[in-house]
Amino acid sequence: MVEAQTQTTTTTASTPPIDQVASIQKVPNKELDIYRDTFIRYMGYSNEIGEAFRPLVPKSLVAASYGMAIGYVCTDTFDKSLRQQMSGSSHREVATVAADVFTWQMMASVIIPGLVINRITWASKSLLTKAPVSVLKTLPTLIGLASIPLIVHPIDSLVDRVMDATFRKVVR
Repeated sequence: MVEAQTQTTTTTASTPPIDQVASIQKVPNKELDIYRDTFIRYMGYSNEIGEAFRPLVPKSLVAASYGMAIGYVCTDTFDKSLRQQMSGSSHREVATVAADVFTWQMMASVIIPGLVINRITWASKSLLTKAPVSVLKTLPTLIGLASIPLIVHPIDSLVDRVMDATFRKVVR
């Protein structure tokens, strides 16, 4: 097991380090956030794969893909809140970080991308109504899968802006 370096921050009880924990970016001298800056980020998009495959697989497999994505969200939330607790933060700061990470991840990894891929796949299928059945089932899936890498960064940026304008503004 490889120990990850923890980021040390100085905070006061009234100013939780949400920006430092929830919006870690690739910046020199900052810790790499494996849940947002590496290929592991795509585990949060497992439900989008399920949505893309919806025309081809049983609904139970689509539901299982959501379970995997939510597991990723909970793992990131647990990891960041545990790190916050181990750094000596107050219970309020730990809870605030956990709420921030959970909300951000659910919006950026599960809810918005799931809806986007569902609608892309649906629209693709709707446009192909006169196509042969094999095309009608496979092409929307391929279009949905090809869309996933294109939506990751725009959705992440959108959720960052929304969180900064709402939740993070309220809890500061």
